[in-house]
Amino acid sequence: MTTRILPAVGDIDAARALSTLVGQLPDAEPALPVGDSTALLDTLARLAAESLDELPEVVLVHERIGPVPALDLIRDLVLRFPAVGVVLITADTSPGLLTAAMDSGARGIVTFPLAYDALAERVQAAAAWSTGMRRHLGSGGIELYAGGGAPGAPGAGTVVAVSGAKGGVGATVTAVQLALAAQASGRSVALLDFDLQSGDVASYLDVQFRRSVADLAAITDITPRVLQDAVYTHESGLGLLLAPADGERGEEVTDRVARQTVSALRARYDVVVVDCGAFVTAASAVAVELADQALLLVTPDVVAVRAAKRMVRLWDRLQIRKAEETVTVVNRHGKASEIQPSLVERVTGTRTATSTVPAAFKELQGAVDAGRMQDLDSRSSVKQALWGLAGELGLIDQEAAGHGRRGGLALRRKAAAADRGAVTLEFAGMFPLLLVVMTLLWQCALYGYSYSLAGNAADEAARAATAAYAMGDGGGAACAAAAKKHLPDAWQDAAVSCTDEGPVWKARVSVEVPVFFPGFDAGWTVKGEAGAAKEGDEGDS
Repeated sequence: MTTRILPAVGDIDAARALSTLVGQLPDAEPALPVGDSTALLDTLARLAAESLDELPEVVLVHERIGPVPALDLIRDLVLRFPAVGVVLITADTSPGLLTAAMDSGARGIVTFPLAYDALAERVQAAAAWSTGMRRHLGSGGIELYAGGGAPGAPGAGTVVAVSGAKGGVGATVTAVQLALAAQASGRSVALLDFDLQSGDVASYLDVQFRRSVADLAAITDITPRVLQDAVYTHESGLGLLLAPADGERGEEVTDRVARQTVSALRARYDVVVVDCGAFVTAASAVAVELADQALLLVTPDVVAVRAAKRMVRLWDRLQIRKAEETVTVVNRHGKASEIQPSLVERVTGTRTATSTVPAAFKELQGAVDAGRMQDLDSRSSVKQALWGLAGELGLIDQEAAGHGRRGGLALRRKAAAADRGAVTLEFAGMFPLLLVVMTLLWQCALYGYSYSLAGNAADEAARAATAAYAMGDGGGAACAAAAKKHLPDAWQDAAVSCTDEGPVWKARVSVEVPVFFPGFDAGWTVKGEAGAAKEGDEGDS
C-alpha cells in the first residue's frame, strides 16, 4: 500500500535532507514540502474539501516550523484532521518534550540526526494508524473534513470569527445574534469573547461571572473539566467564555492559550462564535486563522471601508487570512447609501455577504439598554437579517432560515396591519374632538369674514356718499346703494346708515354673522364703520 507523506519544514537544509530520506522509504509517495504552518493547513483543508481519500496518511512536522509553534500546530492538526498521522521531527530528546508531543496528539517522534530505520518505523506506524482511523470514520469522514461534521464528533465544531473593521460597527451584536441563531436551531454553541480589553458580551447578555478566558492562561493542558469550570452556561443555552473584567489581564491570553482554547471549544461544541473586537491581538489573530468562517463587519461609510481594507491587508501580511477567504458584512445598510456592498467588495478584495443588516438601531435600543439581546423582538429587521446571515454561513439550516425570514415578513405584515388597525381606532376615537375643533375654526373664519365684509362695505358707502355730495345729489341714497353693492347676497339684509357729520360723511354697516353657512343667522352682529372727507361744500358754491 502506498503511503502519502507531506513534510512541513521551514528550514531549507532540513527540508532537503528530509525529502531525500523520505524518498527512499518503501511504498512512499512524498509530496513537495510546505514551508510554514499556514501553507500546511491550507493544503490539508483544500485536499479535505475534495475527499477524505485525498489527504496524506502522514504529515511530518519539523520543530522549527512557523509561525505557529510545532506542538500547537500538531494539536490543531489532530483536532481538525484526526485521520492524519502526525510525526514530529526534533533535535530535543528530553522526556519532557516526548510527553508534550504525545499530549498534543503526535503519533511518533523522529530525532536528529535523521536515521533511516527510525524514520521508516515511525512513518509506518503513523500510516497504519491513519488507515485504521479512516476505516473507522468511513464515508461520514467526508462531511467532517468539509467543515460540517456530526454534532459532538471530535474536531467537528465550526468556528466563526467576527471582527470589526473599526470600533462601533456592530461586531458584538452580530456575534451574539449568530450564536443565538445557531443555538435556536438545536446545535450546541459556545460564544468566546476575545475582545480582551473591552469585551461586552457579558453586558449584552446580562451576565455576571467572575471566571474568564484569562483564567486558562496558566493551565498547560485545557481538559474538558477545566473548560467546564471557565464556561458560563447562559439561560439561552449558550456556553459563554468571557473576556476578563480587568482589561490588563488580556495580556495573559497568549497565542498558545488562544489556540488551545479555540481548539478545546471546537472539540466540545458544534459551533464556536468568537467576538474578536476591532483590534488585532495575539488571541484574535489565532481565532481568525483557525476560523472556518472569518467575518469582517463594516458600515457604509468611507472611514469604515478604509479601515476594513487596512484590516484585510494586515491579516494577509501576518499570513493568518487571505482577502478572498474573508466575508465582509455590511451593517447599517440602506438603499440610499452611496457605498453599496459591491463597492465594499471591490475595495477590500473580500467576498461580501448577501445578507446586509439594515440601519434600524431603534429596534435594538431597548434590548441593548436592558442587556437582554436574547429578548430582541422577532419582528426586528436587524434580527431577521442576522439570522438570515447565520443561514448563509451554514450555522442554521437554510430551510429554517428561509422559514424564519418568511415568518419575520409575515410578522411584520401582521404588525403593520395591527398598527393600521390601531391608527384607525385612535382616529375614530379622536374624530368627534377633531370635528368640534374644525367647526370652531370654521365659525371663527365666518366671523372674521363677516367683519371684513362690514368694514369694506362701510368704506365704500362713505366714499360713495362724498362723491354724491360733491355732485349735489345729497349722499344718503348713494351711501346705502354702495354698501349693498359690496355685500354678497347672503348678507344683503345688512343695516346701513349714513350721516353727515360736518366735514365728513360717516357710514355704518351692521351684518349678521352666519352659523356654519351663510343664511343661517343666530343673532350675532358685527359692525363696520368708515368715514370720508367731503369733496365739496354746497354752502361755498
